[in-house]
Amino acid sequence: MATRSAAATPVPAARPAPTRAPAAVASAAPEQAEPQKVEEIIVTGQIFYRNRTADPNPVLSYDLEYFQRFEPVSVGEMMKRVPGVTFAADVLEYDAVQMRGLPPGYTQVLINGRRPPGGEADRSFFVDRIPAELVERVEIVRAPRADQPSEGVAGTLNVVTKESEAFEGGFAKAGALINEDGKVRPSFAVAYADSLEDMSYWAAINYQGRRNPKKKVTDFYDGSFSEYTGRELQDDTRDGVDISANGELVTRLGEGSLRLTGLVVDTNRDEDETSVTFEGDSPAALEQDEVEVQRERIGQQTYALSAAFTHPLSIGELGLDAGWSGYREDSKTEVDEGDTVEEAELVERETLDTTDDELSGTFYYKFTQGRVETKAGIDLLHKKRDTANRTFELDDGEWEEETAPGAIFTIKEQRYDPYVRFSLDLTDRLTLDAGARYEITRRDVSSEDGKADYDSEAFNPSAHLRFQATEADRFLFSVARTVRRPDYDLISPYRQEEEPADEDELIGNPLLANERAWGVDVGYERQLGRRGIIGANFFYRDITNLIELFNTGEDAEAGGNVYEARNAGKGQSWGMEIDFSTPLDFAGLPDTGLFANYTWLDSEMRDPTLGTKRRFNNQPRHIYNLGFIQTIQSLDASLGASLSGRSKAKEVSLDEEVDLSYGKDLEAFVEKRFADRFVLRLSASNLLNRKKKEGFVTFDGDSVADIIDAHRAGEVEESERESEQSGRLFQVTLRATF
Repeated sequence: MATRSAAATPVPAARPAPTRAPAAVASAAPEQAEPQKVEEIIVTGQIFYRNRTADPNPVLSYDLEYFQRFEPVSVGEMMKRVPGVTFAADVLEYDAVQMRGLPPGYTQVLINGRRPPGGEADRSFFVDRIPAELVERVEIVRAPRADQPSEGVAGTLNVVTKESEAFEGGFAKAGALINEDGKVRPSFAVAYADSLEDMSYWAAINYQGRRNPKKKVTDFYDGSFSEYTGRELQDDTRDGVDISANGELVTRLGEGSLRLTGLVVDTNRDEDETSVTFEGDSPAALEQDEVEVQRERIGQQTYALSAAFTHPLSIGELGLDAGWSGYREDSKTEVDEGDTVEEAELVERETLDTTDDELSGTFYYKFTQGRVETKAGIDLLHKKRDTANRTFELDDGEWEEETAPGAIFTIKEQRYDPYVRFSLDLTDRLTLDAGARYEITRRDVSSEDGKADYDSEAFNPSAHLRFQATEADRFLFSVARTVRRPDYDLISPYRQEEEPADEDELIGNPLLANERAWGVDVGYERQLGRRGIIGANFFYRDITNLIELFNTGEDAEAGGNVYEARNAGKGQSWGMEIDFSTPLDFAGLPDTGLFANYTWLDSEMRDPTLGTKRRFNNQPRHIYNLGFIQTIQSLDASLGASLSGRSKAKEVSLDEEVDLSYGKDLEAFVEKRFADRFVLRLSASNLLNRKKKEGFVTFDGDSVADIIDAHRAGEVEESERESEQSGRLFQVTLRATF
């Protein structure tokens, strides 16, 4: 549907990005560079920095080599070093991206310009499932052009997989992830790229074992942390394997070109959680109360196939692009309960089966007349998502299905998005890129409880100005309209248990409308010497049709509240992003590279239930990362370190407030290159053994009005303090080129 790349143009001395523009996302691309030998990329002491792109809209581009020294396992770990990106996951988990601190559903994730379907209800995609080995570069699109999808209110992450035209040769990798408790998980990868006359190709396969053992301690209190009542000790281990492969073939067809790409990621993960609850009036006087053992077996597969054809036609270029993306999930959860671990018996089973298919197509024609380039086209999407969430309970030795009505449902979406885009060089230094996208959506939601239809049409204009003040200085201004589509579980017509909290229920609303936002970005970039770059960007988002959960006033069976999602109110978010990466050439230290970024965030919205103003949930005030890489030429070796952190955040609901904080994350590496074709690397993450801490306060009452009054008055019924940590993680990797 969208295209593969934003066509980054690196600053001099960095590896050039290949010409890649099969359809909508590409802009002015550089001249095609000769493919580099793979050993020049992998076995090198060169330090890589952020690319300087040629895009008229604000785009940050990072080659894999910017991150590679720290041996990230997945795209999620790469994102720790990108400005404005954070996560609200457990320690050592980097799954749902939160650009600019907004909830994951506000961030659009693309793979080669296409949105992959995922298993998350908020339409987010877990980027920790994309192996770093398959990545060519990542692009942060802060504001979209008219020929790009409009769904990234907070921004878009476009993951560009390895490109056959970028290099030639092969490499192999063998490694091991070593947890602090001594458990080891292996990793292997092999890849090869070459060209034959008018054809180039790339193929790769990757095996990655991963394990994350976590320990959590929760202390319970009556009132606001005043009277101690008990403790819960929890062991939670996530152990899995990702097997992935991707390939690409590019060939000339007459005067045109054809590009075929494929990607598959297969994830199998076991999550085993044992929780032991104690009662007592102090940590020194505790008696064991009960045990709960939870076993979750998760199988997930992501598929992507695409074909892109471009051909000169008359005064311009014709582009055709077609693709299929698929997602499959088959998961099972079992719960045992008892007085002790040995006595715990199976009491509940839940299964989740999801099949999600998206067929997409793009047709466009672009041409240049005088100083104006015009591009007109249409993006098409047909989506079908089938979900069956079944629940079973054991009663007198017999399984009884307790599946909620409507928990087996189908969502169908058809999208027709025509667009037109104009790019005009107003002067030799000033470029205007403007256009509009008209998004037509037809959605059907059906289950045994009934069927609901929803139709919407949205006009999303955008305009971008780029002023090249000097060879080194550039100013950017963008304004664009974007949308956020409702979560799947919020439009599914059934009653979900334990949502949004353990004792609550959530009723789906198939008639939810899209959230819409106007966004402004104002940026400045300066090239430092031959390879360095510094940038600053201010952003503002005005979001309307906010989707929030409303308490219906009905009591849930478990004793909590019944909620329904509705469109209500509006909110604003704004902030400043600063990033810096450069070698210390000016200080006579060309083999020393420094990296730093800092993001300041703020927001405001009116809570639909409490009627009070607050920030968006879980948005931190500050996000930062800083680090260095030092190449030691005499030893043919390198070393480096990176420190990341974020400030506290708060989540507010009707009857609860949660304070969230994380410790600092320190990672480091040391590597030795030898025989021109080998590099041995030792890397370590979570060296400070960071903790995730959460403080919960809950408010109670006989009615919704009573709960609201208690919340406003700060009359806390119960409170909890949670602390979670995972331990340090080490990795040994040997890479060889051939």
